[in-house]
Amino acid sequence: MVTGKRQGDLAAAIRAGSFEIMSGITKAEGGGDEGPNPHRLLEAALAACTIITVQLYANRKGWPLRSTSVKVEITKEDATGTLLSREVSFDGELTIEQRERLYDIAGKCPVHKLLSGPIEIRSSLI
Repeated sequence: MVTGKRQGDLAAAIRAGSFEIMSGITKAEGGGDEGPNPHRLLEAALAACTIITVQLYANRKGWPLRSTSVKVEITKEDATGTLLSREVSFDGELTIEQRERLYDIAGKCPVHKLLSGPIEIRSSLI
């Protein structure tokens, strides 16, 4: 579970377990630039999940994956839908087949699956 509370005027202190993450908006948008905005946090969740999922798989297979780099960007967001663009690259002495398999695994990370399926948000006022 993640909790959040307003911090300052246009920022949020987010608590995830024992970690605190600040989120805000840029000075140009009227904020104080206290941390990444909520959209960047969503992009970060997909990037992190991709990296970790791929590394777990490579470790299990004993493949020489040294690092994975991921770039995620929300490139479209309107009434017709949202498009997230993700670029993935691998560093290591990997065969073409291993690279292709790791790329397939990247699409199976839990956050990718979550964002790819229907999402329902149930809110309640307490």
